[in-house]
Amino acid sequence: MAFDIQRIQKSTRRVRKFLRKNSKRPSSNAIHNLRTSTRSLETTFTTLTPNPKGTAKRLLFGLADVRKRAGKVRDMDVLTAHILTVNQTGEQDCLVQLLEHLGAKRNKSTKKLRHVIATASPQLRRNLKRNAKRVEKLLKAAENNRPDSDAMRVIMAKAKTLSSELNSPARLNRRNLHPYRLKVKELRDVLQLSNRPGDEEFLEKLGEVKDSIGEWHDWEELIAIASQLLDHGTSCELIKRLKDTSNSKYGRALSLTNNLRSNYLPSRTQEQGTAQTTIPTEPDPGLAESRAIA
Repeated sequence: MAFDIQRIQKSTRRVRKFLRKNSKRPSSNAIHNLRTSTRSLETTFTTLTPNPKGTAKRLLFGLADVRKRAGKVRDMDVLTAHILTVNQTGEQDCLVQLLEHLGAKRNKSTKKLRHVIATASPQLRRNLKRNAKRVEKLLKAAENNRPDSDAMRVIMAKAKTLSSELNSPARLNRRNLHPYRLKVKELRDVLQLSNRPGDEEFLEKLGEVKDSIGEWHDWEELIAIASQLLDHGTSCELIKRLKDTSNSKYGRALSLTNNLRSNYLPSRTQEQGTAQTTIPTEPDPGLAESRAIA
């Protein structure tokens, strides 16, 4: 059984490089890579180490702190890109005010990120390198069918559990759709640990749903910021345009998510012969522990 070890190595290099440089003006692409790489590594370590201790526990705490701070910066980059796509006719002043506000928030969030990194490094880099090597060793042992490696069974047990959890809540709406996205992301990250043939379509659908819900939520965030910042009230044409766009994005996100639940997830009523999961059952799928990281 093959694992995507190169993906783990790439994520590790990206995070360690960003931590080492700790740039004053990180690019939007660098921030995006940092955020996605830290989350991917967190999922890898928590999947293979259900009860982390010592350096593994400290590593997860440090990665989560960096990811959350990077997320604040990334949010401003995404919102700025979205607002630049809005029709500016008659609303130039509002757009400029909003863009300046987003830029100021990005600068403030970047300073906080740099402070967190300066405080955590270089110990965080060392912990990351050490634990990444341990995970690579574990996965290579599993590839060689070592009897003491339970990596694939642990991964597939986690994937099966997450897949089943995506059936909840029973009905999705504006209040629970974005939290649901976190479950989708986690399942996608877990499945990407392996290179199993046949997962490509399911991974593509998970990514499509993840991105669609995220885009809708971004427009909701823009509406909240603009409503608080601009003083035009209900007469503001810019806010009306933002709401129209958000409604459209919500409809698409909900449709894609419901399609995923109907066609790719284990059914709540499998005894009636409805939709089945695309995640095959491995031997001993209930295995709950791993010897990944000490």
